[in-house]
Amino acid sequence: MELHINDKSGITPYLPASNRYDQESFRRCGNSGILLPNISLGLWHNFGFIDDLHKGRMIIRRAFDRGITHFDLANNYGPPFGSAEENFGTILRHDFKGYRDELFISSKAGFDMWPGPYGNLGSRKYLIASLDQSLKRMGLDYVDLFYHHRPDPDTPLEETMGALDQIVRQGKALYIGISNYPADEAQKAFDILNKLGTPCLIHQARYSMFDRWVEDGLLETLRSNGTGLIAFSPLAQGMLTSKYIDGIPADSRAGKSMTYLEKDEVGKMVPVIRALNEIAKNRGQELSQMAIAWLLRDPVVTSVLIGASSVGQLDQNLESLKNTSFTSDELDEIDKILKGA
Repeated sequence: MELHINDKSGITPYLPASNRYDQESFRRCGNSGILLPNISLGLWHNFGFIDDLHKGRMIIRRAFDRGITHFDLANNYGPPFGSAEENFGTILRHDFKGYRDELFISSKAGFDMWPGPYGNLGSRKYLIASLDQSLKRMGLDYVDLFYHHRPDPDTPLEETMGALDQIVRQGKALYIGISNYPADEAQKAFDILNKLGTPCLIHQARYSMFDRWVEDGLLETLRSNGTGLIAFSPLAQGMLTSKYIDGIPADSRAGKSMTYLEKDEVGKMVPVIRALNEIAKNRGQELSQMAIAWLLRDPVVTSVLIGASSVGQLDQNLESLKNTSFTSDELDEIDKILKGA
């Protein structure tokens, strides 16, 4: 089921802002020709069939007007599975026909997508079939970047990486990456891909002030291999915002006990959130803005992947880029607060 845009909806035809490349700056991704905006837009939430297509359309338009060229998807984003890619494809056809070569579009596969033994994990059959489906949903001949979404403990790594290499050689993706791989598995993947002649140029990993697992070896592995990092969940599912400074609102994600965020977990972090918020206020920033800026302090972080449920939220997060420098005292104080968490 594809949702359609009614051209008589009263929404004016889209003409991108002429100064869009004055709005953002770009970072080189490892040792590659990839240049990504400091902030990229992820379509994990808010862009499926259950969501308002026109609102999503306005968010994507605004993102491009502000210099965001990188849009990140996956086969099962929605809900339902696949619907974010279908909606994105609809928006591309209506608003971005003449701008495909300015966009950097990524998708990925590795989690549950369809029934049976070939609808999950990392087999060659699953990855190639999944990308073929994604291209059809989005109406694209190729994606700029295709990731394996997570390690598969049962499929030989040589098969999974061989599939990524094959995808590039078939012209279905320009670059390939991995996501959620620990340092040792990432290094094995890099070694295999280098031998095949299709290097892994980017790793997508969960990273925030509250989730620093990548600092335990992965960042150094990426640095030594000339591979960039794109950080997702930079706001720790909303904990690194002003939402929880005064406790847990009943209508919040934690208040509703929604997936990925438990009420008890958030409750324990409220004192830390308040302490970090004081530093952000002294910097003239919202806590969310400081959390994004903090991730960009390390050059190996090529881009921070944000979500957005409204144009206003997108704009607020982009204001992070007005102050991305930290004094040593600020960094020390942040570390002290986080270590006491």
